[in-house]
Formats: sequence, C-alpha cells, structure tokens
Amino acid sequence: MVTIISGGKRFVDIIISVCLILLLSPLLVLLGLISMLTTGQVFSRDEKAGCFMVPFNLLSFSCADKSIIHKMKLDKLPVLFNVLKGNISFIGPRIVAVNEINLHERVIRKRMRTRPGIVCLWWIRNRGNVNYENEWVVDSEYIDKQSLKGDMGIALRSIPAMMLGGATVEATPGIICILGLKINNVTMSETLDLFLDSMAEGNQLRVCFVNADCGNISFKNQVYKQCLLDADLVLADGIGFKIAGRMLKQDIRQNVNGTDMFPRLLAEMNDKNKSLYLLGGKPGVADDVAAFVEKNFPGVKIAGFHHGYFDEEDEKKIIGKIHDSNPDCLLVAFGAPKQDLWIEKNLLKTNAKVAVGVGGLFDFFSGRVQRAPQWLRDIGLEWLYRLIQEPGRMWKRYLVGNTLFLWRTLREKFAGSKSD
Repeated sequence: MVTIISGGKRFVDIIISVCLILLLSPLLVLLGLISMLTTGQVFSRDEKAGCFMVPFNLLSFSCADKSIIHKMKLDKLPVLFNVLKGNISFIGPRIVAVNEINLHERVIRKRMRTRPGIVCLWWIRNRGNVNYENEWVVDSEYIDKQSLKGDMGIALRSIPAMMLGGATVEATPGIICILGLKINNVTMSETLDLFLDSMAEGNQLRVCFVNADCGNISFKNQVYKQCLLDADLVLADGIGFKIAGRMLKQDIRQNVNGTDMFPRLLAEMNDKNKSLYLLGGKPGVADDVAAFVEKNFPGVKIAGFHHGYFDEEDEKKIIGKIHDSNPDCLLVAFGAPKQDLWIEKNLLKTNAKVAVGVGGLFDFFSGRVQRAPQWLRDIGLEWLYRLIQEPGRMWKRYLVGNTLFLWRTLREKFAGSKSD
C-alpha cells in the first residue's frame, strides 16, 4: 500500500512540475538571464537532506537579498526542477539541512524515509498558531496518515494559510495590548506549566480566555474589562486575535484556547493525581464531561460537578461544596462575561488553586456539540464550522462581531500611528 501511494504521489509530482515548468518557461528564462547578468551565475545551490538522508542541492535563482526577485520569492521557482528530479515533493515534511538531523531519534529516522516537501503540515499549523506539538511529532502524524487525498487537502489548506501571514517568531513581547486588554503572550506548554506550578504551590491563579466576542464585550462593559485587566492570566483564543495582533505588529505566539488545552491539561493532571471541579452548562452536561474525564483520564480525581442553573441560595451551597472538595482546578462554563465575573467574585471562597472560565467547552466534551475537523482548525476556520452548525445563534457573533472587532483594531492601529 505504501509503495502504491509513493508511486502515485511521484507520478502526480512529475505531471504537475512538468506542466508548471512549461507554463512558466518564459518567466524562468527571463529570471535566469537576470540572475546571470547581475551575479554571474544562474542558480544558487543549498545542500539539503533528501529521502533516506541522500544529500541534494536545493536550487534557487542567484540574486541579491534586497532585489525584487527575492522579495517576491520568484527566486524559489527553480525548486520545480528539484521536484521533477525527485529530490523533493510538493507535499511532505519540511526540507532540512543535513546538520539539522539527529538520526539517534527514532521519529526523525522515520521522517527521513519520505521525500521532503515544499509545503508541510507543520508549516500550515505554524501559520495558524496551532503548532502545539513538536515539529517531528507532526511529521510523524503526516507520515502515518499519508495519502494522495491527504496531500491534496494540505495543498488546498496552504492557500488560506498563506493569507494568515508568516509564522509567529519566538522573539515577541510577553505581554501585548489589544483594544486595551493585556494579553499574556504564552504558548500552550507554558500555560500548562503555569497551571501546574500554581497547583503545586497552592497559589490561586485566575485565568480568562478572550476571543473577538470577549473583546467586543469588554469594549463597552468596563466592569468586565477591569475584571480581565485584574486577572492573573489572560489568553488569546481564536483567529480574530491572531489577525488583530498581526495588524498591530504584536504577534500572538499560539492560539491557546480552552478546547485544545483541556485534554492536554487532563493528561498532565492525570500523571500527578490532581483534582477537578466542573461547574456550568445545562443540567446533565457537566455530568457527561465528568464521565469523559473518568473514562479517559482515570488519574484525575473528580472533586465534583454541577450545572450552571441555580439561584442565590443554591449558589452558597455549591460554593461550600467546591471549598470542601479543595479542587486543584475549577472550570466554570457560564459564558463570557458571567463566568469571569463569577470567578473574580468567588475565587477565594472556592479554595480552588486554578480557576478558569471555559465558555462552551463542556458542550464539546459532553458530546453534545461536534467540534470542527482538524483541517479547518489548522487554517483558522473553526468559527465557520460553528456558524454552519448554529447559524441562527452564531451569525451575529461571527459575521457582525468579528468584523466589528477587526474594525476596532484597525482604528486602534491608526490611532497609534498618529500618536507616534
């Protein structure tokens, strides 16, 4: 089966590369002549590691870094000859230099059994800010699931991925400001470390997720805005904040959203025998989330759970139960801004070490709402899937709200430019 896929993929590479070379031949000849006249040589060669560690020279047109050819990335077009020759594929793991490879690592040996590609799954997730796993792990995922259909999907996803802008660099500010909100610019792994440190040390940590809708609410609701400003940790959730950060030249490192974080947090808590209290959702929802946790992460103790429909008298009893259960982590799913205001008011009374407002997370893990497939999440279109699921409830939030959020960000950008 692997041989059939490899042969079919190679055939597709040859056909597409030949067609593109013929179609672009006038431009290739012109760029080759310009390179010869300006640098004295047509091609630059950069040694890379190919399939089974066979070295090859990755071709590009020879030009100055500041030239228009380089800025428009036209100097990369000769990679079509590398594809035709079989050095690389259109889709595959990232093209790497020989000195990047450590053959003592099994997963890296695994990735070197296939041709590297111009476009890779890691590149798409990196640009979509959902690059939570190590690059080699993503490569392993690609190789295990490799198929012609899968490659076509990656090729199609690369188009919106290019529109998302470049991958976020590591050297970004630790705190960024968008619409007056201070966002902790941390990765998923750093967030989990902060959670676990608070659980271990007993220091209470109040955490808020903010998406475009939260940004719009805080723009008009000053009490909620102050609640977010006073929180210990505020995390950017969703493609809206990624785009806003790029507009303001304050790149957000990762989309640290609650739905992706929850199973990772449970895995960490499972190994350390930590406890969890679930509060919110419709009657029966928190129960089902508790059942999900018990089935998949038996090392996590369920300190308790309760739905989000209760009166003032019941609230006192619930807070008392949470306090007595002494949970390491309290998840509150009332929706914004109610959940964050409730946590701010009652955190000390609950005795929880980490308290997080998680919005609609319970609906996903109770099985009541299906989450968008991974390929849509990779390109920042999870919101579109939710819109299709519930158009009557979500159209205003996503179509009107997202537009309004980006418009307000644009105004902030121009206001900052004028003040500069």
